Amino acid sequence: MNYQETLSFLYAQLPVFETQGAHAYKPGLERCEAMDATLGHPHRKFRTIHVAGTNGKGSCSHTLAAILQSAGYRVGLFTSPHLLDFDERIRVDGEPIGHDYVVQWVAAHYPALQAEQPSFFELATMMAFCYFAEQRVDVAVIEVGLGGRLDSTNIVTPEVSVITNISFDHMQFLGDTLPQIAAEKAGIMKADVPCVIGECTDDRVHFTFQQNAQLHRVSELIFANEKPQVLWVRHGIGHNEYETLSDGTLWSPLVGECQPHNANTIIWAVHKLRERGFNISEEQLHDGFRNVLTLTHLRGRWETLQEASATQPKVLCDTGHNEGCFQYIGPQLQEILANGQRLHIVFGMVRDKDISAVLKYLPTDARYYFCNADTPRALPAGELRALANEFQLNGDCYATIADAYRSALANATPQDVVFVGGSNFIVCEVMRMEKNS
Repeated sequence: MNYQETLSFLYAQLPVFETQGAHAYKPGLERCEAMDATLGHPHRKFRTIHVAGTNGKGSCSHTLAAILQSAGYRVGLFTSPHLLDFDERIRVDGEPIGHDYVVQWVAAHYPALQAEQPSFFELATMMAFCYFAEQRVDVAVIEVGLGGRLDSTNIVTPEVSVITNISFDHMQFLGDTLPQIAAEKAGIMKADVPCVIGECTDDRVHFTFQQNAQLHRVSELIFANEKPQVLWVRHGIGHNEYETLSDGTLWSPLVGECQPHNANTIIWAVHKLRERGFNISEEQLHDGFRNVLTLTHLRGRWETLQEASATQPKVLCDTGHNEGCFQYIGPQLQEILANGQRLHIVFGMVRDKDISAVLKYLPTDARYYFCNADTPRALPAGELRALANEFQLNGDCYATIADAYRSALANATPQDVVFVGGSNFIVCEVMRMEKNS
């Protein structure tokens, strides 16, 4: 089989959460522990940083990887989901896993692992650990897939555990209260390992983390928002600048309103890594922040897909897909309108999210182009429009994402802005269109 045939085989054989939702969710570590033993415990051959949280995991993981690369380490990076290709999930020094390796690894190991009946994500985790071991990485940044306590990545014992924040998402698996969700995320805490909590403003969540830190005997629990390293933020055109307590003025191309919180979390994690023996200078910290997009190829975070021109509008996208994301994205969209620009929003969501919790943040004076992805999890565009109308969000339904996007471009003037979001599926389809245009 070639690369695409191998991926098609795995998608057909294994449950895939991104497309099938709850049916594909397989909590528990027993399958990964068994596969890990079969493969010779590859994850023990390199150091790790483990990153959980409702939102911000990707930005924090990529930036930490970029900082470590800038410091001269050989760095693995495991994230999910991918946008355009599976190979984005597994990177070494920013370069995606080789297609030949994927084909050969599946051919060599799947027959021995299939008895465990793994999910797609579990098998991908094992592939990543093997690849990092064979590539002799010094350290790997491992992003949790879902939750933490029962996530397949939780067989690692990291140098630092990071929990970015807690918000409502995946409640059918993690619980329907913030303390319940926090307890699941806190499952990545390990004995004698420091844990950095990025954002925590809820007293009940704070108490949950403290309880779990004692239970897991962590060496240190840091609430980053209570001891801010970022003293002030200046929002520039296409970048943020952060004046920090002890690391000078940082420059970052990640400009979403949530990014200052992520920056504070990252800086604290770097401080703990330094205490664990990592040599990371102030200059290398700056380089990692400044060059995260080129070093790790992070995409989809308030990204400009098309700059405004004499004939075309500016096009922005963001992969945020829950309430915790849109509490930041919503005000950013309102700011576009406040600047006197008209806003066209190409929008779709999957049905297992809290749709109303997102819609309440969206501006009423934008024009909407409702669509749905070609996946069983997608909420049909007509149902989404009916819900949106309850929040005075008005627009038309489109049969495909491509139709919605083309209509938005056709209706927008060069002075307008088009925003694409609500779901990874929507964003990645538009990215493919831009790539092929």
